[in-house]
Amino acid sequence: MPAALSAPPASSPAVRRSMLGNRRVDTRPEVLLRQLLHRAGLRFRKDQLIPLSPRGVRVDVVFPRQRVAVFIDGCYWHRCPEHGTMPSTNREYWRAKFETNMARDARNNAELARDGWRVIRIWEHEVLDVELADHAVSRVRDAVRQSRSSRYPPSVGFNRDRQDIQDAKEFVCHG
Repeated sequence: MPAALSAPPASSPAVRRSMLGNRRVDTRPEVLLRQLLHRAGLRFRKDQLIPLSPRGVRVDVVFPRQRVAVFIDGCYWHRCPEHGTMPSTNREYWRAKFETNMARDARNNAELARDGWRVIRIWEHEVLDVELADHAVSRVRDAVRQSRSSRYPPSVGFNRDRQDIQDAKEFVCHG
């Protein structure tokens, strides 16, 4: 694992205030997506640490029983191909920082998938656009439904088995 990068000083007081204002959790895109998922009838956990070897992965939105992990990636920090920009100052630091972020994202995806999780990554711009947000919610809802159906496949003769159990209960009680 690469050594942690030492951040250079901010290029201006305004940049410093902006960078200090960046949140790790409950960003606007995260809150909006969670509201949309909740409105769609989905229940989940937020900002959950999933213990994996050799270290855990912190996930933005988690459906633990269905093993679905949803990340809401900021266009700037995770290098969105449409909106990712390169700062004009301290370019070498930012290039290394962004590469480290992308490598961590890929490693987390692989570790979660290896442990049986379905990983969904949603760009922040997808949540902030109404049409794209509907599509993002559909992707999550479909993944949760698929995980439910693959985890609990329909049982052959399920109704007959339930009837057999009911008949046995009646026999014991009234027999």
